[in-house]
Amino acid sequence: MRIVIIGAGFAGMYAALSAARQREIQGVSPDQLEIALIAPAPVLVVRPRLYEAKPETLTAPLFDVFEAIDVTYVQGSAETVDTEARMVQIATAKGTRKTLSYDRLVVATGSRLFRPDIPGLAEHGFSVDTLDDAVALDRHLHGLAKRPAANGRDTVVVAGGGFTGIEAATEMPARLRDIFGKEARPRIVIVERNNVIAPDMGEGARPIIVEALRKLGVETRLGAGVASLDESGVTLSNGEHIETGTVIWAAGIRAAPLTTQIPAGRDNFGRLLVDRDLRVPGVAGVFATGDAARAACDDDGNHALMSCQHATRMGAFAGNNAAADLLGVPTRPYHQKAYVTCLDLGEAGALFTRGWEREVEMVGATAKKTKQEINTVWIYPPKAERAVALAAADPERVTDL
Repeated sequence: MRIVIIGAGFAGMYAALSAARQREIQGVSPDQLEIALIAPAPVLVVRPRLYEAKPETLTAPLFDVFEAIDVTYVQGSAETVDTEARMVQIATAKGTRKTLSYDRLVVATGSRLFRPDIPGLAEHGFSVDTLDDAVALDRHLHGLAKRPAANGRDTVVVAGGGFTGIEAATEMPARLRDIFGKEARPRIVIVERNNVIAPDMGEGARPIIVEALRKLGVETRLGAGVASLDESGVTLSNGEHIETGTVIWAAGIRAAPLTTQIPAGRDNFGRLLVDRDLRVPGVAGVFATGDAARAACDDDGNHALMSCQHATRMGAFAGNNAAADLLGVPTRPYHQKAYVTCLDLGEAGALFTRGWEREVEMVGATAKKTKQEINTVWIYPPKAERAVALAAADPERVTDL
């Protein structure tokens, strides 16, 4: 028997851990039930931190963790999925292809930044979506120091006033002063199509964000979008042209394209619709999790967001349920009533809210300390020790805040 997990992000990692935990609970050996995880590299990219400086350091090794819990790592990228034949075709780094059969499949392929067909975006836009993107941006920022302080060199425009855009923008003043010198006065502008900043954060949290932006000198352009980019800067939908050498696109994500190969329903973000066990209805043997799945968190109409917080717990339930289903033991319906947000606000601290109504619980330095703990401890893989790693994958305990 074999469980195949596609993806080594937060959901894929926890799916592997939890499937191995369920296998051990049932007293089944790795020879009887193989758990195989497919990914281009055996590392976790700490994606929630890619807005920070030195992004090349923001990965965590997974090979030793997988080895400790008897999970087979398969290097490569899943290219096609045949759900009738229960086969996954994998493209290897050497350019060859191989296939892997499965009895249960966990789709944990994550999400990608949505890049619309805006003139100049592909040529002149940066992002913090992937490790390569973040490294490219960091190199670009350091390269700016070699240019004359003119023609918008010290100006950064961030397209998107949501969670990612705000974190990228509020981190930028300190990053640019580190590069240009302490006396530098960088100009940061957030462009947001909605008429308010942080449209999803609610009325209670928004004034704190607005005040943080004011304190940091971050400008906003609300009710306008990016119309085009060129070498001189960015033109907005209201006709304004902002001279800049750096535009960071942070305006929306979609589920990874591989989900389109699963013959099932999807939402507007491309996420597969799943039941409470995270199965894909109508597709035998397939589970979906993390950013690849639209799952109900509770009975109150709340659904998992495309976030690390939801991906880790969803991954644990998906891996557990794939193994339980295959071994003929009861599954556990996914649920996640606890929900918090912790928004980094750069040198202005942070903002911590609790619940779907985003009730403000901590601000400033206190919230910043919690954010740093989340970013440096909580979201990293467990130790590569069998007992510790398996204990960390209990679905009922993962991200129980």
